[in-house]
Amino acid sequence: HLLQTSLNIGFIFYPQVLDEKKLQEVDTLWREFETPEKANKIVKLKHFEKFQDTTEALAASTALVEGKLSKSLKKILKKLVAKDAHEQLAIADAKLGGVIKDKLNLSCIHSPMVTELMRGIRSQIEGLITGLPSREMAAMCLGLAHSLSRYKLKFSPDKVDTMIVQAISLLDDLDKELNNYIMRCREWYGWHFPELGKIITDNLMYCKCVWKVGDRKNVSTADLSDILPEEIEEDVKTAAEISMGTEVSEEDINNILHLCNQVIDISEYRTQLYDYLKNRMMAIAPNLTVMVGELVGARLIAHAGSLLNLAKHPASTVQILGAEKALFRALKTKRDTPKFGLIYHASLVGQSAAKNKGKISRMLAAKTALTIRYDALGEDSSAEMGAENRLKVETRLRHLEERGIRRISGTGKALARADKYQHRSEVKTYDPSGDSTLPAVPKKRKIEEMEEGQTEVTVKAKKIKVEIIDNIEELKNSTEEEDVEESEPVKKKKKKKEKKQRIEEEAASTEEPSTSTAMESTEKKKKKKKIKIEQED
Repeated sequence: HLLQTSLNIGFIFYPQVLDEKKLQEVDTLWREFETPEKANKIVKLKHFEKFQDTTEALAASTALVEGKLSKSLKKILKKLVAKDAHEQLAIADAKLGGVIKDKLNLSCIHSPMVTELMRGIRSQIEGLITGLPSREMAAMCLGLAHSLSRYKLKFSPDKVDTMIVQAISLLDDLDKELNNYIMRCREWYGWHFPELGKIITDNLMYCKCVWKVGDRKNVSTADLSDILPEEIEEDVKTAAEISMGTEVSEEDINNILHLCNQVIDISEYRTQLYDYLKNRMMAIAPNLTVMVGELVGARLIAHAGSLLNLAKHPASTVQILGAEKALFRALKTKRDTPKFGLIYHASLVGQSAAKNKGKISRMLAAKTALTIRYDALGEDSSAEMGAENRLKVETRLRHLEERGIRRISGTGKALARADKYQHRSEVKTYDPSGDSTLPAVPKKRKIEEMEEGQTEVTVKAKKIKVEIIDNIEELKNSTEEEDVEESEPVKKKKKKKEKKQRIEEEAASTEEPSTSTAMESTEKKKKKKKIKIEQED
């Protein structure tokens, strides 16, 4: 086999003389390259083509990195093919092997064995190539690495997204500093002219007015028409005459004016920086800019680190990018996770209602992820794809706002069929559908049914009472027979009397007031019992 590799000194070709058994043992192949002597026994130099200068070395290295076939390599391979046409070429890069096979019709091999061979040759390159001192090799490697890095930076200056990361970070810092300066200026000058802060609400206009006027005594003579409208100018002049502020010295006024001048300069620089950021975003990520705007797109790139890193994120990550703290807090406390992060500040999410923000942010994140990958990895720099995806999100937002029914399944070509509009008044009306549909019953019939139910209840009660009375009579008869047959002491008789009384009381409590005939019968029986007891005594 022929083994091809490239260094900063030139192209090197080795004929491979290893046994097939050793080739199959990829894990132990590194032992054959532990020393230069072992490496020379396995691999011998076939051909060496040296680069003439650093420019040629850079061109050849760049072509190999990109998987392309350079002119110098093509010439050398043609010469070797004429001599050894039956040999196979071992290639470390599969893409380069495919190009060589297509153009030169050479059989190429790419496997883990080839990778291990390349690693072994690189480790013992000084012993395999004679006449190259180690110092010169190190200097050449360092020079080629520097030139290759410069070439990569110069290759595509428009795609350098580091400028966007720095610009958006500086823009945020300027906004914070401006807010602090303006608050200090308003509070400082408010001691001298407090009414001006209520009349002029715009911060930049306030600072310009203070910088032009200075002391409030100069308001009546100062011309503020180029800064303020006529109505506000008159209000300022009238307020200056009756102001309740304290008097300050000229030195204090000079410091306040210097602070106002700083605010005006920083505001102008901020507008200039925003224009620069807008142009840079349109050059690097035009589709992303169309989808979410310059500021949101730049913040997404800055948060991910680069446009390529952002392109590696899925749509779900793009949706909550910037809300990591809330996400992990929700996962820890087992609550609902956030629906949006930095993408919340996009114009499309801001237009939607509160109940639709989650749906719109999810769809916007999905389309934004596609546009980011198109900007990072695509060759075309047009913004047509971003405009199309934005139109889709806008139509979806319109359907959600109008409560339209959209067909999800199928080919998607079917138009959305919305229900006919029917005006529903907010006044609640009585719904008669819940009423009973049974026919009405006359009053006489109702009264008769009620009386029949009452008679049935009384008959049942009478039957229960008769059964209870029969049970009491049986108990009494049994006690009388026992009294006649056995002559017991007086104490036992008293106990029996007490038991009888208890039984009679329980029976009386369970009974309801019965008819007069039943009451008379029970009284007669009691009298009989008393007479019998007296006779026995």
